[in-house]
Amino acid sequence: MRSRADRISSAAYVQGESPRLDPRTGELIWVDILAGRVHRGRLEGGSLTVVREYDIGSRVGVAVPVDEDGGGWALAVQDGFAHLGEDGTVTPLVSGLTSGQDQMNDGCCHPDGSFWAGSQAIPRDPHAALFRLDPDGSVSTALSGLTVANGIDFTPDGETVYFVDTLPHRRLEAIAVHGAGLGERRTVVEVTGGNPDGLALDDNGCVWVAVWDASEVRRYAPTGELLATIELPVPRPTAVCFQGSTLVITTASLGLDDPAPGSGCLFAVDAGVKGPPSRPWRGAVMG
Repeated sequence: MRSRADRISSAAYVQGESPRLDPRTGELIWVDILAGRVHRGRLEGGSLTVVREYDIGSRVGVAVPVDEDGGGWALAVQDGFAHLGEDGTVTPLVSGLTSGQDQMNDGCCHPDGSFWAGSQAIPRDPHAALFRLDPDGSVSTALSGLTVANGIDFTPDGETVYFVDTLPHRRLEAIAVHGAGLGERRTVVEVTGGNPDGLALDDNGCVWVAVWDASEVRRYAPTGELLATIELPVPRPTAVCFQGSTLVITTASLGLDDPAPGSGCLFAVDAGVKGPPSRPWRGAVMG
C-alpha cells in the first residue's frame, strides 16, 4: 500500500524531530534539535496550531510527558536529562552523559515509567550509548558501542524494544528487555534507500519508520515484511507518532542546499490503524 502525507504546519524547522502525543492534554509535542526548542501544538481539521514554544538553552532530542497533570516534560538534552516545567523552567536532572560534540538524541518511556534515550557520536564513531533514567533519578547504560541511537519504542508488555542505531548498518532491530538491561538483538530488516530514523509502533504491533533521504515512512511487520509506504514531498522525514489513526511526521531541512518546499515542516496521513500516545516518565517533578 502506498499513500501520500499532507503538510499540516506553516512553520518549518531546521531539524524537526521526536513528535509525541501528550495523553494528558491531547497536544502534540515535538522538538527542533539544533534550535534547542520544544514545541506544543494542536492538530485539528488537518491544521496544526502552535500553542507554545520553549527555548531550552541547549540542543534537545526529545520531550516526554511527566506522569502528573501540569508536571511538565522530561527531556533528553545535549549532555543528559532535564525537566521542563510548563512555565519554561529547565532543571538539569543528569549531566555528563555525553562530551565534546556528542549529543543526546531520540528516546521514549518504557511501560514501567523509566525514560530511555540514546546519544549520537559526532564525528561518527561507535562510542555512543542508550541510557535509562529511572523514576528515582538513577541512570544506567542499557547499550553501548552505538553510533547514532535513533528510533525507539517498546511493545505494550515492555518485553521487546524496537530500536535503530542508524549507522553504519541501517538496521531496524528488535531487542529483548530484561529489567534495566537488554538481551538478544535481532535484525528485523536492513533498511535500504535511505537512513532509518525515528519510529513508532501501532496497535497491531507493526513498526512505522521514518527513512531520512528516502522521502518515505515505511510500515514493517515484526517479521520485517514491508506492509505500507507513505510518500512525502520532502527528502528528510525524521520521526513519527500517532494521534488516533493519524500518523504525524516531522521533517528536517538540515543540510539541504536547495530544500524542497515544505522541508522542515510537519506532515500527516491517515494510517488506517491507530497507535498509542506517549508513555509518561514516572519520576518526581523537579525544580
